[in-house]
Amino acid sequence: MPISTGFNHIGTLTTDMNRTVRFYEEAFDAKVRGEVPPREDHPWMKVVDIGGGAALNIFEVRAEEIIGERRRQGHRGAVDHFAFAVDSRATLEKMSERLVAAGAQEVGEVHQLGATLSLFFRAPDGMELEVCCPAE
Repeated sequence: MPISTGFNHIGTLTTDMNRTVRFYEEAFDAKVRGEVPPREDHPWMKVVDIGGGAALNIFEVRAEEIIGERRRQGHRGAVDHFAFAVDSRATLEKMSERLVAAGAQEVGEVHQLGATLSLFFRAPDGMELEVCCPAE
């Protein structure tokens, strides 16, 4: 059995903190749980609770500080993508509408990948992300 109990947080970069946080609030009912104001030695950061004990640590940076083209796997920077978990296919299918309403781009179709159902999309800042559930 793994010693880890799962993810605590994932750090991600954006050029527009307000747009990015609003997207996760609207699409996933996420909640801001903490904030570090910008300082000379640290960018503006918000801790966004996405459920299940996991969070996004979102840092606002200048566009030139975000490496990678964000369009092709292997060229998206150090974090290629991450996936949100939901409990069922019904919830996964509802996510398409929520994502579009919240400003996601390129929301795909639900696909089965082994024992997992998957839905890919692009967040408003262009990062490719995924929502998954068991394929029961």
